[in-house]
Amino acid sequence: MRIAIVTPYPPSAGSLNEYAFHFIRFLRQKPEVKEIFVLTDELPGDQAYPADTDWQPGTATLRIVPCWRFGALDNALRIARTARSLAPDIVLFNIQFASFGRSKPSAALGLLAPMMVRAAGLATIVLLHNIMETVDLKSAGFGGNPLVEGVIRAFGTVSTRILLRADLLAVTIPRYVEILEKKYGVSNVLLAPHGAFDEAPPPTFDAPPGPLQIMTFGKFGTYKKIEPLVAAFRLLQKVRQDLELVIAGTDSPNAPGYLEGVRQANADLQGLRFTGYVAEEDVPRIFQDASVVVFPYTSTTGSSGVLHQAGNYGRAVVLPQLGDLAELIAEEGYTGEFFTPDDPQSLADAMTRLLDDPERRRAMGTQNYLAACGLPMAEVVEWYLIHAANILAIRAARGQTSGRLPTFGHR
Repeated sequence: MRIAIVTPYPPSAGSLNEYAFHFIRFLRQKPEVKEIFVLTDELPGDQAYPADTDWQPGTATLRIVPCWRFGALDNALRIARTARSLAPDIVLFNIQFASFGRSKPSAALGLLAPMMVRAAGLATIVLLHNIMETVDLKSAGFGGNPLVEGVIRAFGTVSTRILLRADLLAVTIPRYVEILEKKYGVSNVLLAPHGAFDEAPPPTFDAPPGPLQIMTFGKFGTYKKIEPLVAAFRLLQKVRQDLELVIAGTDSPNAPGYLEGVRQANADLQGLRFTGYVAEEDVPRIFQDASVVVFPYTSTTGSSGVLHQAGNYGRAVVLPQLGDLAELIAEEGYTGEFFTPDDPQSLADAMTRLLDDPERRRAMGTQNYLAACGLPMAEVVEWYLIHAANILAIRAARGQTSGRLPTFGHR
């Protein structure tokens, strides 16, 4: 099987790049996969994707194909033309609603790509990490007033109908399946487990020597706001000095300059550290050095890859009391200390309960590790391959052939 995957991919800082990295790492180990094309976004300036130096005999070859640009208006056409020229057996999209652009037009037009690829005669699977029906547009950076939000919701409904024209649309939260089937009357939506990123031996559940590190990881500035976490850290420093706060990651593509603004506003705060972009090989150390991992979210846009990483490294977590995260906890067996979103005192209290209780941290980290081990990425990849094979068999039985792409030009 030859598979194309449309997704940001490291060192791109685009959303879902880490998920793609680990998904592809396991996918290329499957004997039924011969070749993988990563249709990814162009890097800024003179940056380039590294050559594939990890190939091993018996594994799929990997070819990085930068063919779209975050924020461009013609991404769907460029992706469709590239996919057709490569002629893979199936095209998998690893996306969310803001994958292709910060502006509303670029984000919406990019979501036409799965439909255009399918119109070219190629089988398509869309892994959609969020759905518009549950996104808090204000927190996610796309809302401004009720009229604007109403327009975005309407376009979101249209975009969802377009995405549902894929052969299969996968989501990672059970409630998403129910919402889509009820609202759109479709039968091609399936629940796909998120999966743990690594299959590593049991980690050390105790905190490392030195100051206790409070760590948060991700892309910040929209629904991931660190001001309440910084305020909570200030409250904790009034009663103890053995703490560090580590902000690991970068700005969200929708909030350029956000972290630098927070850094400047808190230049006086001792123990606050910003790591910047974290390369994949440094991710284990970032988690292993942490005593607790905090999720300073004001809303969620789907299943959390960071939660699965925290579980994989046996870390206790502090979570906001929000619908999607709470549902994920219940469905997949994770546990955490909860706090009220946007409430620094509530967050400080939740962190204190873990920082003051090493046994509780250890027990919570152990449970999260076991939950992560229950859904290894290797099995998730197998799930997609089974469905891909079914799609290809159905299409072959129907005698479906390649369609034609529009002939209008692009840059």
